[in-house]
Amino acid sequence: MDHIVLVGASAAGLTAADTLRLEGFTGTLTMVGEELRPPYDRPPLSKHLLAGKLEPHKTALRQDIDLQRLRMNLKLGCRATHLDPVARTVTLADGDRLDYDGLIIATGLRPRRLPFGHELAGVHVLRTLDEALSLRTQLLAGPRVVVIGGGFLGTEIAATTRGLGLDVTLVDVEPTPLARQFGTQVGGLVAEMHQEHGVRLRMGRGVTGLIGTAGRVSAVVLDDGTSLPADLVVVAIGSVPAVDWLADSGLPLGDGVLCDSTCQAAPGIYAAGDVANWPHPLTGERTRLEQRLNATQQAITAARNLLAGPTGATPYAPVPFGWTDQFTAKIQFHGWCPTDARIEYVDGDPRARKFVALYHAGGRVVGAVGWNSARALRAYHDHIAAPLAA
Repeated sequence: MDHIVLVGASAAGLTAADTLRLEGFTGTLTMVGEELRPPYDRPPLSKHLLAGKLEPHKTALRQDIDLQRLRMNLKLGCRATHLDPVARTVTLADGDRLDYDGLIIATGLRPRRLPFGHELAGVHVLRTLDEALSLRTQLLAGPRVVVIGGGFLGTEIAATTRGLGLDVTLVDVEPTPLARQFGTQVGGLVAEMHQEHGVRLRMGRGVTGLIGTAGRVSAVVLDDGTSLPADLVVVAIGSVPAVDWLADSGLPLGDGVLCDSTCQAAPGIYAAGDVANWPHPLTGERTRLEQRLNATQQAITAARNLLAGPTGATPYAPVPFGWTDQFTAKIQFHGWCPTDARIEYVDGDPRARKFVALYHAGGRVVGAVGWNSARALRAYHDHIAAPLAA
């Protein structure tokens, strides 16, 4: 194998490059990134960077000297537009065509947008560092903020902007924030925390329109007719895998790049991170994880399996792990947290906002959540078993 191409210049792509070199690959390595910036970390964007407590250069995943040691051809600010698995070529937006012997796809996600309103000034999504910096600048004017979406990103943005002393309203169609992630029981505690810190919640409400005045957003209209005054709106209604450039490639696509259990999508082609969808060996179900730790772990597996070839490849079978930081809370989870699971508090007290909760489904513990209880949560990691496949 002489030339490996990595499409995606974020945590998964960079980790794959590290792994390839550590595993002894001495051939040509090319990394393609749509953004002009070298690889950086995304979790701080909605928290410390947005709050002005972290400067952009601090998000870099590697210093320039460390990138140079990887001996990579870095093609930044250049989007991949086409893949030909038969000819083994990746075509770029600038017309360049890269021949490869091995390919790792780590293109991540694109923010989902509303079907209206994004042409108005003051309406934002948050995925990239530049988007975070633009949003941070506009927050300095002290706008009334409406965050649409009560998942991890939306609740983090609401907590960060409220921490800056701004007027903040959080809107979501679910009955509580983080209902899809943890269920309404723990989600109710998240709701209480946000309300205690002054965030206005409009739960169980959809957004039907954005009103503009002189080209700038001035209000958010809800499905009950309510109009929420807004000078700045952040749309955080989820993301979709960035696979548009693969539409005519012949690769199996669905909710991401459809891989086998070893992360292989086609001979010599592997996927890792937010874009990869694979049958989890522990559950038997197709899985796609949008978690920072998964980006690293899956990239290591994909890179090793690419070098090992199909006969030496090993299945990827992680126990999911993620976290969110909001106000004074660090909420972490291991495993799976089905919304219909039975929740058992086994350590601490939810009323004190310091606890560990176990999620029971199918007669077994399938997940655990720790609220300001990182050390106690670790003790329950080995209790987690894979949920029964549907």
